[in-house]
Amino acid sequence: MLFTDYDRDTPPKAGVSDQPLAARLRPRSFEEYAGQQHIIGPGKLLRRAIESDRFTSIILYGPPGTGKTSLAELIAKLTTSHFERLSAVAATVADVRQCIKDAVARKRLHDGRKTILFLDEIHRFNRAQQDVLLPDVENGNIRLIGATTENPFFHIVGPLVSRSQLFQLQALTADDIRTILQHACQDERAFPNLTIDVPTEAEAFWAQSCEGDARRLLTAFEVAVLTTRPAADGTIRIDLKTSEESLQKKAVTYGDDGHYDTISAFIKSMRGSDPDAAVYWLAKMLQAGEDIRFIARRIVIFASEDIGNADPRALTLAVSAMQAVNMIGMPEARIILSQATTYCATAPKSNAAYKAIVAAIRDVRDDRVQPVPVHLRDAHYQGAKRLGHGEGYKYPHDEPQAAADQVYLQIPARYYEPVDMGYEQRIRERMEYWESLRKKGKTDSVD
Repeated sequence: MLFTDYDRDTPPKAGVSDQPLAARLRPRSFEEYAGQQHIIGPGKLLRRAIESDRFTSIILYGPPGTGKTSLAELIAKLTTSHFERLSAVAATVADVRQCIKDAVARKRLHDGRKTILFLDEIHRFNRAQQDVLLPDVENGNIRLIGATTENPFFHIVGPLVSRSQLFQLQALTADDIRTILQHACQDERAFPNLTIDVPTEAEAFWAQSCEGDARRLLTAFEVAVLTTRPAADGTIRIDLKTSEESLQKKAVTYGDDGHYDTISAFIKSMRGSDPDAAVYWLAKMLQAGEDIRFIARRIVIFASEDIGNADPRALTLAVSAMQAVNMIGMPEARIILSQATTYCATAPKSNAAYKAIVAAIRDVRDDRVQPVPVHLRDAHYQGAKRLGHGEGYKYPHDEPQAAADQVYLQIPARYYEPVDMGYEQRIRERMEYWESLRKKGKTDSVD
């Protein structure tokens, strides 16, 4: 990518503000704001509320670097509101009260001009500090925008949550990161009068390795630009090595082939009951910036497809891991994924459930679809008995061993074949016992 004209007489640092790049490049319009289209896309609730200037208080919840502060400042700009910013890490109740006092005065003296109080890391305020905000949020003295990386239902008092509109921001996609990088190369607010060339491999590395964090990208990009000497033609070229150094992270070769080949090796290592190999491939995916939610979903599928009823707990653990990974994020999510991976790799294996549904679907698709036997049909609606539905049905709980001798499928079929592994050994024994009871019932009826 090659952007803007370069004046070779201008040194690289000329005209660069002391502000961090992330602050210099705050979006000035919805068009410049990358990501979060699920809440600020055209026609979405928050977009409509901002454009019509019809909102009271908002809580923005999401991972670091997803645009919470930028969105708050954009809202203030687009609604022509006065913007006050406090951080709950350092602010006191006195600071909050002063902001509210100023907001009331501003509203009175400036023809009702509204004030947005942006409270960053709002979860760092305790209950009593949060309660101070309630009266002035309710009567409209301030418009509160709270930003938090923690679940607001756990860390923000209920009355404040109920008085606010809650919007969850998602980690930025790789394409979002690329968009922000390209914008940083083009925007004159970033590095005036510089030509910056970011090769495809460096761009791809940042897009994957920044893990959806725009602030992390812009910090790394700024370091890379300010520490790179211009080439003979005056262009600052950010090669892969420089992008790696800017993040203190090695690039892992991981194109489309790497994505599919590595996840394949990961699944096959778990299937082969090799936890060490599985964890290695997991580590490679994490280092390459693979989507942790994708990895978690594959483990859930594996728990049913390759473990099944040989260890029914595997699916429960995998689903719990997927939920935890989605809620916690990196870097701690790597521990959860490792636990789920090693459990599944060392669990007894069975693909009997997978094979059963494949065979049954094949019969439904290729052969005549079997009618439901009359005694199994729904007999609860009016007129069902006149059709004979349910007639002759044996309620299993009324039978010895809760096993009724009756036909459930009118063709002989055996789809589910438990293996002699783990819990499926017991399932096989139970199925064989029920089969013996049914055979005994047939023999007794003949006698």
